[in-house]
Amino acid sequence: MDSGDPQIVISRVVDAPRELVYRAFTDPDHLAAWWGPIGNSVPREEMDFDIRPGGHQRWTELFPAQPGLRVDVHIDLTDVADGELLDGVVHVTGQLPDDHQPHETRMRVEFHDEADGRTRLEIRQWLPEQLAAPATQGWNEAFSKLDAALRNAHPVAVDVEV
Repeated sequence: MDSGDPQIVISRVVDAPRELVYRAFTDPDHLAAWWGPIGNSVPREEMDFDIRPGGHQRWTELFPAQPGLRVDVHIDLTDVADGELLDGVVHVTGQLPDDHQPHETRMRVEFHDEADGRTRLEIRQWLPEQLAAPATQGWNEAFSKLDAALRNAHPVAVDVEV
């Protein structure tokens, strides 16, 4: 599965502090707000997270435009460094789109501080080669949702007259 180079390598800077971006990946309430391609949803009540080495993340992704599809994602976390790293084996099962079969991938997400309170994500994913293009498209759509979720998570400064 992860012999050789990853099929997906993403480096992306987001306009939010590292702690908040890490929480977007590790807190079920945050992940439910942005995970998956545009139009898909992740029901909060179907999520279970235990963020630690040897822990897991589990959720179900629904496709409202295709009601019969129901993708179950289970990540066995192998390496976790609070605020810095998530690494694990992803098991994808259920009713998958486009005749895709259940599969495993390895995913590594690193979180790095950037200037002006921003965060650089370094994401590597090893997966069956035929899934690289749809997975890349899914990441790009999810990043649009992540950017919006992070904007909404920032406190807004207001002028108060005393």
